Amino acid sequence: MLNLEFNEAMRMALDLAAKASQQGDVPVGAVVLNSHGEVVGQGFNTREIDSDPMNHAEIVAMRQTAIANNSWRLDDHTLVVTLEPCTMCAGAAVQARVGRIVFGAFDEKAGAVGSLWDVVRDRRLPHRPVVVSGVLADECAAILSEFFKAQR
Repeated sequence: MLNLEFNEAMRMALDLAAKASQQGDVPVGAVVLNSHGEVVGQGFNTREIDSDPMNHAEIVAMRQTAIANNSWRLDDHTLVVTLEPCTMCAGAAVQARVGRIVFGAFDEKAGAVGSLWDVVRDRRLPHRPVVVSGVLADECAAILSEFFKAQR
């Protein structure tokens, strides 16, 4: 699969990441696409505003999708996120049976889709989503760099 296929969805996720940054949270955004490529869920980090450590962009987007679908099973769905998912989010995607994970920037400090760990490809787990990495990686990394530069 070509990364170009997911550029539009990643741009949506980048717009969501900017909203997280405006609210003082780490700029990560996520969208969930159904099997027809339609956005059925979206989210951005709201840990700070909601005082909830679980409110990573991926979790927010997957919750919204599950509610819209009236099902926790996201088999034919694609999770598109600006930053490589952490262990919590990678594990949640596996548990939700997400069909594909697409991410932009790699996270060498906490990434669990190949960088630090590879939760989603662990052969001991019953479900392993397809992974597409590096979609608009430079843009995804830049929004994070700008955010943390401003924090210092």
